Amino acid sequence: MSDQPPYTYQPEPLAQTEEQVRARHQANRQSWNEAAARYTGEVEETISFLRAGGSNLHPIERANLSRLGTLGDWCHTAIHLQCASGRDTLSLWNEGVQQVVGVDISEVHIANASRTSEALNAPAKWYCCDVLDTPTELDGTADLVYTGRGALCWLHDLESWAAVICRLLKPGGVFHILDDHPVTWLFDIDAPTLTPTRINYFGYAESGRGWPSSYIPDNLGIPVAQQAVKYERTWTLAQIFTALRRTGLEVELLGEYPDPYWGNFTHLSPAERGLIPLTFAMMARKFVV
Repeated sequence: MSDQPPYTYQPEPLAQTEEQVRARHQANRQSWNEAAARYTGEVEETISFLRAGGSNLHPIERANLSRLGTLGDWCHTAIHLQCASGRDTLSLWNEGVQQVVGVDISEVHIANASRTSEALNAPAKWYCCDVLDTPTELDGTADLVYTGRGALCWLHDLESWAAVICRLLKPGGVFHILDDHPVTWLFDIDAPTLTPTRINYFGYAESGRGWPSSYIPDNLGIPVAQQAVKYERTWTLAQIFTALRRTGLEVELLGEYPDPYWGNFTHLSPAERGLIPLTFAMMARKFVV
């Protein structure tokens, strides 16, 4: 067994220019092409899961979207931004969405998603690009723009992201996100008790190599020092809310929950885990002008 840490990181200044944003996104493309190997090994299991009618939607997502009625009744087209290998995207199809579209920056993720949808003969289209470059041919086509569960931390320009969401939605269309609550950055996920990290809630970015063992147990079989560098950053709830509102979207729901969507803070007792919000959700609508 190696005694090397499962990941390393160092603080970075926030990206200030479009050139810096694009450089960090491209670095993340390379890192996710490495990490997507984990998903490639699960493609056959994903196909079997979806073929049996399985859905990867989180209970919070299902509850929030069900407020609008049965998904299949109001959602013809859903566009999933940062779709990874498509398991969540195709779960929307299993939930009743008539056709789904996935966008992701990783070529490996998109290849996995294409392989899965072809095996299922699912009505799905996949686009490999930076989410900020989501094709304009999709503008005004989405009843639902869906994203989350580890998505926002990889983005370094939230205003442009929100503008993409707005242009993709039909009038009356809905945006939904479920993601890590930004408060989780303020505590060490590997500590046995709630231990502050002293990270600045109002603006923090870092570069790193490797992955938490709770996410990728074998770290891809690649020594951490040889893995691609990736860039993450925090966004406050206020920044997310404001970015969506500035595009003209009306935020209809903001929820904060103790429920996780992945195995972080596993060393804490259930009582301690319940002291902080682990996830948040927002839902917004593009109203007819």
